[in-house]
Amino acid sequence: MQYTKLFLIALSLSMDAFAVAVCKGLSVGKATVRQTLTVGAYFGVFQALMPTLGYWLADKFEHLITGVSHWVALVLLVLIGANMIKESFEKDEKVDCSFCFKAMLPLAVATSIDAMAVGVTFALVDVEIIPAALLIGVTTFALSAVGVKIGGIFGTKYKSKAELIGGIVLILMGVEIVLEHYGIIY
Repeated sequence: MQYTKLFLIALSLSMDAFAVAVCKGLSVGKATVRQTLTVGAYFGVFQALMPTLGYWLADKFEHLITGVSHWVALVLLVLIGANMIKESFEKDEKVDCSFCFKAMLPLAVATSIDAMAVGVTFALVDVEIIPAALLIGVTTFALSAVGVKIGGIFGTKYKSKAELIGGIVLILMGVEIVLEHYGIIY
């Protein structure tokens, strides 16, 4: 998979974390450097770990789905993308303003579950997981850190648009995998 496509996937996966980071920034107003780095680190690390876990799980069960892997990839990406699109239209949720482990861990896990499913997809389409996971983690770290700062300035104005765009990109990536499999596009 090309790095451009991987970067688009990384951006898409980062949108949930970015949206939550914006809310965290909104909840504290003017965030400190430490708070900004804390959010970026939690979200970035989990966004890197989850696709690795998904990849590992898929690798163990690949023999069961080899013939239909492109369809599995499409279904996973469409489900993740559709969920992100659905969430973009939902009412905003309240985010705890604490940056402690107890507050950050559930947020980091919740925003990275999609990345685990993408890791399964990566295994099915033979993506090198280490560079892909690192790119996802670094991208999420950067966007989350920026999101905290933006949240303090702009609030949740762009949260739903970010989730909507991320969902659309993931669905298009799934469609592209199937089209490439059948030689319709290269």
